[in-house]
Amino acid sequence: MRLLDTLLRRVIVLGRLTVIWPDGSSSTYAGATPGPEARIRVHDRATPTRIALNPGLRFGEAWMDGAFTVEDGTLYDLLDLMMLNLERGGSHPVMRLIERANTWLRRVQQANPIGRAKHNVAHHYDLSGRLYSLFLDRDRQYSCAYFPRGDETLEEAQLAKKRHIAAKLLLTRPGLRVLDIGSGWGGLALTLAREFGADVTGITLSEEQHREATARAAAEGLSGRVRFHLQDYREVTGTFDRIVSVGMFEHVGIPHYDTFFRVVARALVPDGVALIHAIGRPEGPGTTNAWLRKYIFPGGYSPALSEVLPAIERSRLLLTDLETLRLHYAATIRHWRERFARNRDAIAAIYDERFCRMWEFYLVACELAFRHQGHFVWQAQLAHRQDVVPLTRDYIAEAEAAAARRAASPVSTGL
Repeated sequence: MRLLDTLLRRVIVLGRLTVIWPDGSSSTYAGATPGPEARIRVHDRATPTRIALNPGLRFGEAWMDGAFTVEDGTLYDLLDLMMLNLERGGSHPVMRLIERANTWLRRVQQANPIGRAKHNVAHHYDLSGRLYSLFLDRDRQYSCAYFPRGDETLEEAQLAKKRHIAAKLLLTRPGLRVLDIGSGWGGLALTLAREFGADVTGITLSEEQHREATARAAAEGLSGRVRFHLQDYREVTGTFDRIVSVGMFEHVGIPHYDTFFRVVARALVPDGVALIHAIGRPEGPGTTNAWLRKYIFPGGYSPALSEVLPAIERSRLLLTDLETLRLHYAATIRHWRERFARNRDAIAAIYDERFCRMWEFYLVACELAFRHQGHFVWQAQLAHRQDVVPLTRDYIAEAEAAAARRAASPVSTGL
């Protein structure tokens, strides 16, 4: 108890946290600056010490196990309070020591040879498809949506994201061969074929996603133009006019960045265009939170652009456009979190209460990381030649508007 008390007195510099200890006593930690407030109750004597010795891992585990509960406020309020304080400079020597150790180990933690990569993907993406249908949009887009106005529904924002990506891919004629690296449940590939006439090859390491995507292509009568393979990106052969990867690069791992971009460069035809969409961190190289790494995304890491751009340069691909999407993922995850809450009973019936608490912690923490810690999404457009994309970015908005007009037309050509 004493160790956690010391840690909290150092960390809390704004807002107010009240802790009711297992013996019934309470402590209040109040910063000099107003902020979020929460009160928690700790239920056993071992939990405070466990959290104090490794807060990045044990705090989330204690929530999952019900070792503490929030009595005033919500989990969102509690994590809002804690993450704001960590962002504003509250810290402790133990936390800094653990962070340094993780920095030394991060290349080992992110080593993703093909066998391990498949195991890591299965940990998260081979969960019940029913789970994802209960909180994602109808197209099962499990990546950052795009909110041009800010008040779009989740379905509208995910469609806008797909059209934004399609515009950057310059799908200006039917029949272009597209490689979708990390094709998920197939929604982007099917959209590119249906709306833009593309011929798409999607690859994934998730057996659950592969089955669903293949079934969707057949149900839509698009099997002739869209196919999905259980395949690692390092096993890709052949060449493509366009290459897209959405929400997959976070699973590549720092030791493999050069390999990833070499594969893209080799597979992209001389006048081709590629678009990579991934999460980035603003403060330079870092590490993945221990709890997130263990329970949600083993082997995962959201890189700083300073770690990505050198690998692009070494591949000899040209960076023809780079866009950062700020707060779009926070808005996306808020929709997911609210849908998860509405369907919590159904999800608990698939798994159990501990699973629900784990995923609630994951969704809340990730939303707040994008709100308070500066995490963002980057989209890098790549090519071999400077003249394959227009000189200005006007074409992006024009292509998006044209796609919307086609969709609204009573007779759509699909081109």
